[in-house]
Amino acid sequence: MSVDGINSVAFIDDDDDLRLANVQTLQLAGFDVRAFDNAEAAVEALAPDFPGVVVSDIRMPRMDGRQLFRRLREQDADLPVILITGHADVAEAVEALHEGAYDFVAKPYAAERLVSSIRRAMEKRRLVLENRRLRAAAAAAQDDWPLIGQTPVMERLRATLRQLAEADVDVLLEGETGVGKELAARALHGWSRRRNREFVAVDCAALPTTMIESELFGHELGAFQGAVRQRVGRLLHADRGTLFLDEIETLPIEAQGKFLRVLEEREVTPLGGNTARTLDIRIIAAAKDDLSQAVRQGGFRRDLYHRLNVVRLRIPPLRERRGDASLLFAYFLSRAAERFGRPVPATSDAVRWRLQNDDWPGNVRELAHFAQRVALGMEEADGRDPVMQVADPLPKRVASYEAHLICETLAGCGGDVRSAVAALGIPRKTFYDKLDRYGIDIKRFRG
Repeated sequence: MSVDGINSVAFIDDDDDLRLANVQTLQLAGFDVRAFDNAEAAVEALAPDFPGVVVSDIRMPRMDGRQLFRRLREQDADLPVILITGHADVAEAVEALHEGAYDFVAKPYAAERLVSSIRRAMEKRRLVLENRRLRAAAAAAQDDWPLIGQTPVMERLRATLRQLAEADVDVLLEGETGVGKELAARALHGWSRRRNREFVAVDCAALPTTMIESELFGHELGAFQGAVRQRVGRLLHADRGTLFLDEIETLPIEAQGKFLRVLEEREVTPLGGNTARTLDIRIIAAAKDDLSQAVRQGGFRRDLYHRLNVVRLRIPPLRERRGDASLLFAYFLSRAAERFGRPVPATSDAVRWRLQNDDWPGNVRELAHFAQRVALGMEEADGRDPVMQVADPLPKRVASYEAHLICETLAGCGGDVRSAVAALGIPRKTFYDKLDRYGIDIKRFRG
């Protein structure tokens, strides 16, 4: 019985009959067994990331089981080693436990005793290797930061942003709060010819209504009461660089009209001034809602919307790319541990459960905060302990898992039905029945 792909057992015993008998027992239990008649051969054959457990007799010529354990520990301190010992060697086996051996089994033993110990050790090994994989993937993904992700939708988004970066066109980004719209904007800037110039970010929702025009366009000395000095606006400050306007849907109608002229003419006139100043600027606007809906409701100018809508990109919420949650979490956890001066903790089953099942309404931002709490040992402090959630009745738990698996598969296939059906191994009609039963909208998985 495999534990998420971790199913190998290296069995070492110089007694041919005992070795053969144990190999057969373990194979019947469902393990993939590699047998060795001496410890030296096992040391040579087992790589540091061996996906399984080592079982060794203690009493062997040349290199005994305890010496083997020490050699393997030098290669991989987290590799579980189970020692088989006679009654005379129990004290030695106990000492090995104190040194870090996983378990020992005293002869004579029931097959179930050994199999049970191996399965527990494999669960530990699975967690260790999964944490290593995620950390390695997160480290490798740093070149793609701030757009870490291995799902098809994120791969397409990165490729599109790289193409647009060199095209130097204005871009409209849409996506829920916390999905990383500013990070995508910074990627556009960082991958463009403007990378060595200013990236100026403006949160339109945070600007006081009375100060918006002054903030954006600047003003001359004496332009209005209280204008005791000249001010360079954000637009001029971003000249030859990139201006990022977040939550542009909150921009007042009056300011929208003036901003439209800036977009069309690529020049700005500060308040109280008479001379327009030419701009070499790239505009990236972001909205957390569909701007076309704001146009229909009269809250956003139609002409400005069409001017911004030359290139529009949607940043997907985390629930539509669940396959990236673990990778992002590993990245944030590593950063948080470094920031707090703590070792990177192992990812527990409870944390893994939440990563796989939470909808993350706060998206990447919420996930980053969760990683910080985990790094501080406070992962249950938000009152949503994932372990407690498994107390649902079995049918509900099975249905929840099935729905999650279908969503995860759809996300991985970019919403392609044929690929998803093939990956799940179910008939197409059954697939659509389950979509209907769980209320899964396939459109949200398509890029």
